[in-house]
Amino acid sequence: MKKNWWKYLIAAVLVLIYLLPVYVVFAMSLKPMTDMSSRLRFPSEIYWGNFEKVFRNSGILRAIGNSLIITAGTVIIVVAVGSLAAYPMARIQNRLSRNIKIFIMGVMMIPGMSMVVGIYSMLVSIHALNTYWGIILVSATFGLPFSIYMYSNFIASVPRSLDEAAQMDGAGVVRTFVEIIVPQLKPVTVSVILLQGVGTWNEYGYSLYVLQRTEMYNVTLTVKQYFGEAVRDLNGAAACAAVAIIPIIVIYLLLQKYFVQGALDSSVKG
Repeated sequence: MKKNWWKYLIAAVLVLIYLLPVYVVFAMSLKPMTDMSSRLRFPSEIYWGNFEKVFRNSGILRAIGNSLIITAGTVIIVVAVGSLAAYPMARIQNRLSRNIKIFIMGVMMIPGMSMVVGIYSMLVSIHALNTYWGIILVSATFGLPFSIYMYSNFIASVPRSLDEAAQMDGAGVVRTFVEIIVPQLKPVTVSVILLQGVGTWNEYGYSLYVLQRTEMYNVTLTVKQYFGEAVRDLNGAAACAAVAIIPIIVIYLLLQKYFVQGALDSSVKG
């Protein structure tokens, strides 16, 4: 342990760097707007007025509900469609599957906001603005290339002998995938759920265009309401952001053992 002291030091510094913004958010949320002290300084007297204003005026609970619906719908589509699309790509090794994989990797390199005009026009034409399915469709579309890439790489490491044994027992392609391959995908599925879930929960760019009615706002758009031409309520925004990240923290604490086990299974698989 003495020889590896520098590793613990680096780990402590990294933890501090990641926790510092969270600390600043919670510290600012407990200060009134008149408190001009350093943002790194914890308030000597806790002020709960910002949270009272959040729950009274911002509609944060409705926004959390909207974000939960959008995130859950997006994750379900990305996991289901991504794994289904990746299975034949990983098992059929020919020029077509390789070209499709290269195309998917190329799509991952395109900035999402560069297509906002075309996507917005399409959503208008199909009457998808201010709908859950409209923003879910957009979020899932941008999440699928990464999901397919992750699943295809992982499925390629699963022995083909499992497929062959299932086929010898009379199982078709669909049954082989559902009963043999899907149980092997737990580690990569955990990673996809975590990355896609956090990304969708924090999504702002397309939500700004698609979710235009206040009752459809997600958490990021609700926090944005504190920044206007007339006022910039940083303390109120901090309180709103603090409330918005609590569901993610709670879900992670409840599921952390599955995330850790998934990471361990992934390292063993690799």
